[in-house]
Amino acid sequence: MSSVRDFYDGLAADYHLIFPDWDASMARQAEALDGPVRARLGAGPHRVLDCSCGIGTQAIGLAGVGHRVVGSDLSPAAVARAGAEAATRDVALPVAVADMRALPFRAAAFDIVVCADNSLPHLLTPDDMSAALLGIRRVLRDGGVLALSVRDYAEIRDARPASAPPQVSMTAEGRVVTFQLWHWHEDGERYDLEHFQLLPDGDGWQVRVRRTAYWALTRGQLTDAVLDAGYKNVSWHEPENSGFHQPVLTARRAPLSRKI
Repeated sequence: MSSVRDFYDGLAADYHLIFPDWDASMARQAEALDGPVRARLGAGPHRVLDCSCGIGTQAIGLAGVGHRVVGSDLSPAAVARAGAEAATRDVALPVAVADMRALPFRAAAFDIVVCADNSLPHLLTPDDMSAALLGIRRVLRDGGVLALSVRDYAEIRDARPASAPPQVSMTAEGRVVTFQLWHWHEDGERYDLEHFQLLPDGDGWQVRVRRTAYWALTRGQLTDAVLDAGYKNVSWHEPENSGFHQPVLTARRAPLSRKI
């Protein structure tokens, strides 16, 4: 099984092919994330860290609607592409290579930290997840907002599917098909993922395969972890209401308790 960094380094050049229209997806996802955040913090603009920015899907969109966004990610290839894609769209997006468990930013630097697209479940142990949530809390100001999205794993964990539905996008060369195979661990919570992309190649297909692993966290598990890490006012926002493609959890950074 390759590392998470290797997975996203290998996927960086092709990640946009997951979307039928990547720019439209950027705009739609930014609008969907912006709503619950502005409801808690006001109109802004706000200082935003996207700590799993990938090639910039959420970060570029949020910067485009006026927020002051910094993007960081474990993958150097993804971060480099995020910066380049932002520049081509005349969007300011400083980027940094960083593990979300050890963010290299000063304390209380951000009003909002985004961790979207099922990124947190790459952390396969409670200790790693706690390290990430505590690290994100450190760089949020008091009352700042954490916004993270994950797959809705409730039914998935019961069914343990062997695959996910395919996605199809169009390029100048023809259709690109993306699909996933899932190999569940004995614990019933974690699974190894094989990510396939079929790209048109003359009369045939070029097949690209990347591999990684996930922890299929339930909402209860994630809510408890967020509360334990020092957040409050946890809310879940459903796709049918938010317009985002995954359930979104928002929570506020609780101030440190002071002993008198």
